Amino acid sequence: MLAIKSLVNDNLTVYRHSTMLMGDRFEISVTGDNPAWATQRINDAITEINRVEKLLSTFGDDSNINQINRNAGIQPVKVNAEIFRLIERSLQIAELTHGTFDITYTTSQKSSTVNYKNIVLDAGAQTVFLKEEGMRISFAAIAKGYAADRAKYVLQLQDVRSGVINAGGDLLAWGLQPGDEPWTVGTADVEQATKPYSHVNISNMAWTTSVNSNKYTAINTGKLPGAIDNDNGFKVSAVHSVSVLAPTAELADAIATPLLRMGINGGLYLINKLNQVACFIIDDNSRIYPSKDIAVK
Repeated sequence: MLAIKSLVNDNLTVYRHSTMLMGDRFEISVTGDNPAWATQRINDAITEINRVEKLLSTFGDDSNINQINRNAGIQPVKVNAEIFRLIERSLQIAELTHGTFDITYTTSQKSSTVNYKNIVLDAGAQTVFLKEEGMRISFAAIAKGYAADRAKYVLQLQDVRSGVINAGGDLLAWGLQPGDEPWTVGTADVEQATKPYSHVNISNMAWTTSVNSNKYTAINTGKLPGAIDNDNGFKVSAVHSVSVLAPTAELADAIATPLLRMGINGGLYLINKLNQVACFIIDDNSRIYPSKDIAVK
């Protein structure tokens, strides 16, 4: 479904390393002229991804997410600044998508009203409070994207001027390939992977694809971690897959799955309002619907 074009010249080489991180396959690519230096930089990125995984974990008494969830309906919890900002951004995206993106879920069959509006943030005290007992939060929907963004940040601090992070098929690229060519992705219908319909410049952008693998499955046990809201009022359209181009992998991850629920018209309306965000939507008949800032070639 995804193919990165890369070039090598006499001075610079693309160094790649693939490994399992956060339960998925990550491939980290950096450009340089020194293999030892490139290996160390890739190790720096892996260290940061592992840090993010631990930060967002719900296990352990020192986990901020675990503390927030344990105190649902009881009291606010003071969290570190990174977690607070991540929750704050998640609420902004939830509002933007009318609750289709939602980091909350419930462990109680009786709590049918749990949603992002029941998260109370106090910026001054830097606390998070879940108003209902049995309410929980999870970053499963954006954890890989956020980890990729952080790894890119660390690599740029180490003077890696160009690279690509492939987080389980989601791509984050910056700089130019050797030869001063942009990083591009060949995008295709997931069921026709050998027939790309467009080549998209993804340099300094993130690219994420979300597939509607089972539109008709009803979830009767409340929302699950990373699941989309089934009670937001949007009519399900025949959307087969959605690909999103955005400035960060976190934003691309957060936007892609909700577009499956919002349908073709609703999804395009949302994307066309946003700056620096574009998408392809493919319906069940393989028809392609591009947003206004991206072209089918």
